[in-house]
Amino acid sequence: MTDRKRSTALALASALAGSAVLLAAPTARAAVVDVAYDCKTPIGDKSAVSPIDIKAVKEGDGYKLTMSFQKGVSSSPIELGKGAMSPGAVIVVGGAEKVSVPVSGPSNPEAVPPDTPIKITDLSGTYTPRKSGKVTFTAGVLTIKAMGTTTTCTPGNNPGPSLELDVTAAGGTGGTGAQPGGGSAPDTLPQTGPTDSALALGTLGGTVMLAGAAGVLWLTRRGRRATS
Repeated sequence: MTDRKRSTALALASALAGSAVLLAAPTARAAVVDVAYDCKTPIGDKSAVSPIDIKAVKEGDGYKLTMSFQKGVSSSPIELGKGAMSPGAVIVVGGAEKVSVPVSGPSNPEAVPPDTPIKITDLSGTYTPRKSGKVTFTAGVLTIKAMGTTTTCTPGNNPGPSLELDVTAAGGTGGTGAQPGGGSAPDTLPQTGPTDSALALGTLGGTVMLAGAAGVLWLTRRGRRATS
């Protein structure tokens, strides 16, 4: 094989290897979404907008979900002492299956002054898919319990998903997670979020490069045997 033909073959093998890895890699898209909450409080109706971020980390057969609030919502006319407020919410799952995942978090670590937006601690829960495929995660109803009262905040702006990813149910059956050749989609995902998605893409790029190098090495050895 001439040097020119060998170079062309190596370039083609590298491109094909990279394409194969791209097809097999799990996909995830994340975005910080503004959620306009309409809150029913003991002292009347309130409203507030908070950017919501939802992340997912693979744990066993399920995914640990973390819901983060980047701004406070609602407020209290009196000071809330440390640990006086307990938050909880629902993450709505859509796509391959439609379920609601309850998430909860610790009480407020510091006192909240009166008439100050209440900063919600990170809320977490576990989602165990029953079907494989692409699913979305969207902020649902938020509940704040404090001083014997309950405040219910409902998203009023029909927010879009904060996270979309491919999941694999236990056993890897069904859905769109199957890969060409009958295999199951990889069920190990990096932590996903606005910046973590970029890290995942960087890892994917490194995998493509390694696969390309393997193709180059194989063809080089094959070429040497053919000319020996």
